Amino acid sequence: MPHSHAALSKILPTTGDTMVSNRRRPMLTFVEDNSGGIHDTVIAACDRWRYELLGVAGHHDNCTDNLRDALAELGIAAPPTPAPLNMFMNIPVRADGAVAWEPSLASPGSHVILRAERDLVVAFSACPQDLVPINGADCVPKDAHFEIW
Repeated sequence: MPHSHAALSKILPTTGDTMVSNRRRPMLTFVEDNSGGIHDTVIAACDRWRYELLGVAGHHDNCTDNLRDALAELGIAAPPTPAPLNMFMNIPVRADGAVAWEPSLASPGSHVILRAERDLVVAFSACPQDLVPINGADCVPKDAHFEIW
């Protein structure tokens, strides 16, 4: 994400923007977005240590493990977890530089269409966070669906 920040000169991608790799090569272009356009590019993927800090003892589903497990199914060893594109996640950056963890502005059924600009392996996780209200007032993770065509 830091490379996309530099390429776009912003932290919130919008329709027409292209996310780039750490080698500054085009990867994904936002073709359509009816979600309200708030997609976090700042916050790291959740992991077991995040949940430990939130008081969880034992296992809690998390995006880092989900990425590792999904790539393992493809026979790909997971690299260190990259900075994610947190689709629909609302992490406003305030004037003083502080961030907030706010519920998504996207309504149920919202979608984004992304165009691959090169051959890619894209993995995604429906956010399993249920301890802070990032997934709405009920903090219940929702299903995520995708199509490839």
